[in-house]
Amino acid sequence: MSSNSVERPGSAPSVEQSGAFRRFLDVVERLGNLLPHPITLFALFCVGIILISGIAGYFDLSVADPRPEGAPGRAADGLITVVSLMSAEGLQRIVSNLVTNFTGFAPLGTVLVALLGVGIAERAGLISAALRGLVMGAKPRLVTFIVVFAGIISNTASELGYVVLIPLAAMMFHSLGRHPLAGLAAAFAGVSGGYSANLLLGTVDPLLSGITETAAQIIDPNYTVGPEANWFFMILSTFVVAGLAMFVTEKIVEPKLGKYDIREAAEDVTHDKMEGLSAKEKKGLKAAGVTLLVLSVLLSLTIVPEWGALRHPETGLVAGSPFLKGIVAFIFVFFAIPGMVYGRIVGTIKTDRDAINAMAHSMSTMGMYIVLVFFASQFVAFFKWTNLGAITAVAGADMLNSIGLSGPLLFVCFIAVCAFINLMVGSASAQWAVTAPIFVPMLMLVGYAPETIQAAYRIGDSVTNIITPMMSYFGLILAVASRYKKDLGIGTLVATMLPYSIVLFIGWSITFVIYVFVLGLPVGPGSPIYYTP
Repeated sequence: MSSNSVERPGSAPSVEQSGAFRRFLDVVERLGNLLPHPITLFALFCVGIILISGIAGYFDLSVADPRPEGAPGRAADGLITVVSLMSAEGLQRIVSNLVTNFTGFAPLGTVLVALLGVGIAERAGLISAALRGLVMGAKPRLVTFIVVFAGIISNTASELGYVVLIPLAAMMFHSLGRHPLAGLAAAFAGVSGGYSANLLLGTVDPLLSGITETAAQIIDPNYTVGPEANWFFMILSTFVVAGLAMFVTEKIVEPKLGKYDIREAAEDVTHDKMEGLSAKEKKGLKAAGVTLLVLSVLLSLTIVPEWGALRHPETGLVAGSPFLKGIVAFIFVFFAIPGMVYGRIVGTIKTDRDAINAMAHSMSTMGMYIVLVFFASQFVAFFKWTNLGAITAVAGADMLNSIGLSGPLLFVCFIAVCAFINLMVGSASAQWAVTAPIFVPMLMLVGYAPETIQAAYRIGDSVTNIITPMMSYFGLILAVASRYKKDLGIGTLVATMLPYSIVLFIGWSITFVIYVFVLGLPVGPGSPIYYTP
């Protein structure tokens, strides 16, 4: 679909025609289009790291290691020196470790395992039915909040929110006599603007934590970051994002859109109907809910009592326990088993072959991700081997200390930088794989824990998803929106979503500052706020 809309004679000037805003959109599109595919980007980065390490190695680039003497990974001379990969030893290291860089990349296995369980629940229809039941069962005065809330929850099932919930929300608002684009915007804000928030741990948690852990080990080789690292803050963020997006929808977006004129539609939408849950689907949801409750009770018996089998064997605490270290296994179980129970009742999963096919289908959708991980893992490994990441971190930390930038202001600036980068690199994993090896060590040296840094990154990575044409599902959203407004273009859609980005950036950042720096609360189970070398 073309990004240019044609203004019809006699119609009011569209947002796309405003000079400054249109120029801003044009710049974003041009910059985004100049970037190659993320996979190509990582391949080029790998070549760049090799060349830069060779040049820096020629000049013996080094910095003083700020870690205390005797710390793991600290050289005897107290210096961090560039290691050149443009040498015989460098070539040998690259060739001999190419496979292990890929297979040992922390996010790879954890994401694939989690997705096996999610795949069963999604293929069985459990997640789709749960979302429809949640949205369509909402009271009229709570519809907006529930739509955004459901959008946030849908992130546990990858693209389901984009494909199912957003069109459903537009249809639902239309059936209630409200503007369908307001429903679409509210759902889009939840699915994409609140991408990192959730009540449940999903596939994005092990994905990001694995990258964060690898980056943290540039400074501290023994540092580990679990998928649950931001769980507490993300639970709170779910309600914060839902509340903020509801406010924007009802107080800013919907009044601006005005009363919907069905003549604006590109096709006949008078017969739009939402399919309610069938009796069989309701029965399946109840059975899945009971199954989930039983699993929760059984799991609680292993972690709540002092004698729980999954508590830390030495300290007896939950922190650092097998439960937290094996959280991905529980993500798999808590999606797979209820999914199979639901599928058995509604008839979508009748035999073990159906469950196997569901898992195989989920893996078949991960081809692009696996290719991306191959090149991203090489880049991360090269960056670590050359010590360029550590040198950049030390230099950056020295600069931050020299200008006195720390605390809340430092993190607000960091969130803003991540939000800006996200305008051009829409993939959460691609952006974090590039930026984490720089920002995580840098902010660790200033005194902040990787878990806290990752939580701040997730805000920046989410809030501008809804205003960048570089987001992978932006074209799909544009197509759905165009069904209700035939002359709608990219500028109009971005202008509709821009208030969400602004309010979410401000409100979510303030929430982070209060949560971390005022209340001093951990962003996840056992997650420290500060880091001490």
